[in-house]
Amino acid sequence: MIMVPLLILQIFLFPLAVSWVMNDWGTSRQTLELQNTASHLGSQIQQIYFSLNHATIGAGTVTAAIEVSPLIEGYPYNVSGTARIAPNSNSVILDLNLTFINSMVSATSSVTLGDSGTVSWVSSSFLSNSTAQIQAVKLNDAIQLSFLKSP
Repeated sequence: MIMVPLLILQIFLFPLAVSWVMNDWGTSRQTLELQNTASHLGSQIQQIYFSLNHATIGAGTVTAAIEVSPLIEGYPYNVSGTARIAPNSNSVILDLNLTFINSMVSATSSVTLGDSGTVSWVSSSFLSNSTAQIQAVKLNDAIQLSFLKSP
């Protein structure tokens, strides 16, 4: 008879505890997927910059398709990029922030591009399930990078 209240309490506590653990696991999994996508996107931008940052490459504009999944676990996400100058150096660091729409789940990735005299980033963003590209404009010795939203 003494164990009946304890058993009833367990009937309610066990599902609640499992729900909390599964919710935390789902959020961690989504954050990891966003982080992997952010790293992949940063690598794409870095490759475009390094490809154009050579004296033999003339002035011009390059657009490249963004090669990331439009949905993660069925949800669209917003991608924004902002640049900053690294402390104690002249390097431009691009911070990519990915956030699920209508959610607090987000991830950030940082990519070092080059010194501030050779590269600049135009603050821009795009929605993952829309058509967007990476645009690089090379003018003499400087390269300007941004996300380009396609019509």
